[in-house]
Amino acid sequence: MTSPQNLREHVLSTSVLVIGTGGSGLRAAIEVAEAGVDVLAVGKRPKHDAHTSLAAGGINAALGTMDPEDSWQQHAADTIKESYGLANPRTVEIVTRGAAQGVADLERWGMDFAKEDDGRISQRFFGAHTFRRTAFAGDYTGLEIQRTLVGRSEQRGIPILDTVYITKLLVSDGRIFGCFGFDLVDGSRYRIHADAVILAAGGHNRIWRRTSSRRDENTGDSFRLAVEAGGRLRDAELVQFHPSGIIEPENAAGTLVSEAARGEGGILRNSLGERFMERYDPERMELSTRDRVALAAYTEIAEGRGTQNGGVWLDVSHLPRETIMSRLPRVYQTLMETQMLDITSHPIEIAPTAHYSMGGVWVDPVDHSTDVEGLWAIGEASSGLHGANRLGGNSLIELLVFGRIVGRSAVTYSEELEAQVRSRDSVAEARAEIDDLLASDGPENVRALQREVRTLMTEHAGVVRDEEGLLAGLEKLAGIEDRMGQVGIHPDIAGFSDLAHAFDLRSSVLAARATLECALERRETRGCHNRSDYPDLDESLQVNLVWSPEAGVIREDIPPVDPEVAALMREVSQEGKLVE
Repeated sequence: MTSPQNLREHVLSTSVLVIGTGGSGLRAAIEVAEAGVDVLAVGKRPKHDAHTSLAAGGINAALGTMDPEDSWQQHAADTIKESYGLANPRTVEIVTRGAAQGVADLERWGMDFAKEDDGRISQRFFGAHTFRRTAFAGDYTGLEIQRTLVGRSEQRGIPILDTVYITKLLVSDGRIFGCFGFDLVDGSRYRIHADAVILAAGGHNRIWRRTSSRRDENTGDSFRLAVEAGGRLRDAELVQFHPSGIIEPENAAGTLVSEAARGEGGILRNSLGERFMERYDPERMELSTRDRVALAAYTEIAEGRGTQNGGVWLDVSHLPRETIMSRLPRVYQTLMETQMLDITSHPIEIAPTAHYSMGGVWVDPVDHSTDVEGLWAIGEASSGLHGANRLGGNSLIELLVFGRIVGRSAVTYSEELEAQVRSRDSVAEARAEIDDLLASDGPENVRALQREVRTLMTEHAGVVRDEEGLLAGLEKLAGIEDRMGQVGIHPDIAGFSDLAHAFDLRSSVLAARATLECALERRETRGCHNRSDYPDLDESLQVNLVWSPEAGVIREDIPPVDPEVAALMREVSQEGKLVE
């Protein structure tokens, strides 16, 4: 194996650097390229296989194609209402106002939306939306969006490096000047100088044991990169558990059954055959919000009415076969491939699964700039839109709207920058981090420590939390932090994935600490955050929780909602919400 000192270091320069090649990163890169400015996108996964490609159900915009009375104001009202008052109203307005343009951009670039016979874009109901405003492409909407954005990126000639792992953002006197990383295949280093950096590297839901994310993605990379550069995190404790992750086989546990299955008329039953949503939300039933359906399933399982494997049943077998094959083809294919299960005649065994980071890097609500000059964050890496409960379909429109806005903001910043100041110390520190890990030969196994993080987060910060459990989780996490310095890194002929796992572990541990400490501070039950020792909503905690290693957790006030939007908001009932 080549020694660290002999590895080649590529030195690249660009005006705008995008870290992450999923939907948000590519949308931002396209905006930069269309302004005629140099841009480079880097990612650690093949661009066609970014996490966005897993999004199934659809993308929200008040187009009014099915329900003409829909409006951006109603979309905003639904979003804020279901966020349990924690969404930033300005961010919500920007996304809902800009949603139609986001969909139009995709259609202009060739996305194949489902259409009505007269050519209108089809829209369907998703849980807790007042009107039908979710546009879709079968149940593979994210895959089609990713395909469309990759195609547009290629048309614009955007260079994409998708085997590069970014380990550190390079900062000089509080200002970004690029990043450092390595090639996952040959280990060669990358030093990339950039005027502006856009962080689009996802969230942190992989730090739970059952998750909709695949191995080696969403381990909190964005969180660590931003925090180590001087940024902060917001609402790390607010993690959405999707109600329907499959249970078997073990290597596919957590794989999503799209919310579209409930949207098309799927029914949830416990092991007794009871349609249990009648107990939790009799008005909306299976079309209730994700947090309520997940908590309902969790409660049924916890109280002994779950299946033998610790799940509940989702049944679509009563639907016409044609409906299933045309509207839910990916669900059908997934269950056939993983379990040889024909969902047209058999129910699906599911359980809640960690799905989406509703909190993330602290950003300005209007342009998504961070605390670090020259650094932006978008998509699941950022925070502000979803609050304590994300509406299905809102994440895909968020990345399109803010991808466009952030791309333009980064271009303006780059063009107005009079000089770019670099720091040799920052580069040396980034090199040393990699060199030290490659030289380490300790007894601890990185993968084993990652499993311990996932286990402690599942046990102590899952669907339901309490103070005793959160404190126990922090104690276990401190032990893992102590052992991290004794890991053994062993690159082999297959590449440098072991080195990547070590950085993933660092990211996971930082994200876990932020999550546990924020969850401890939020002494209430609100949306996805269920405290069995504080079962009521606390009006004084209608605030965002902002975390940094230096300051810990501080409370941040939320601006008032526009009266026009507030008038369209319905009261969020707590009925059926509490576990105990």
